[in-house]
Amino acid sequence: MRGLRAALVVAATVFLLAAEKPEPEWKHLFNGKDLTGWKHVGPGEMTVADGMIETHGGMGLLYWTGGKIGRCKLRVVFRMRDFNDNSGVYIRIPLEPREAWMPVHYGYEVQIDNHPETSGEDEFHMTGTLYSLTKPLAKPAKPGPEWNTMIITIDGPHTIVEMNGVKVTDYHEGDPVPERKFDYEPQHGLRPDEGYFGLQNHSKNDVVFFKEVSIQPLP
Repeated sequence: MRGLRAALVVAATVFLLAAEKPEPEWKHLFNGKDLTGWKHVGPGEMTVADGMIETHGGMGLLYWTGGKIGRCKLRVVFRMRDFNDNSGVYIRIPLEPREAWMPVHYGYEVQIDNHPETSGEDEFHMTGTLYSLTKPLAKPAKPGPEWNTMIITIDGPHTIVEMNGVKVTDYHEGDPVPERKFDYEPQHGLRPDEGYFGLQNHSKNDVVFFKEVSIQPLP
């Protein structure tokens, strides 16, 4: 009986220590001053003012040059200039980008666009979805000029996207996806567990501001 009690005490202690272990800290990848650590490719540009990255023209992307990321969470805080504007967060890009369309076709774009129907598209193109591949579980994104917090979890073949604390996407590699309708939609196929990531600037009519881009390793 003493042995059993001792084992239970040890097990309880281990459980408590695990429960009390603090989460890894968030690391800010945008310093709020300039684009150190970032590089732009494709048409348009991104600039920094008042502690925010602002999109101009497009279609291009600003990617993090620090290498591939995986088994982590990305936190992106953004707002649209107008009631609705178009942008996105690219993840799982297999190679360092040299032009704007490779990330579209061989990575995933986590969409920023609350009203895709204005361009003749549907729910598979809404904020928080994997562009043209997943349907939103909820629609918690806020219109401009309100701020939104997007958290993307990349955990091996599993991708989760939360918007303002509400889950919008829960996708595993190989899950069924709708047929490809347009040539600008991504090619279908598996994406890597690790990859580069970046922010999209979509067009001169779509202006989005980003005030935080942070990363947190998974425990």
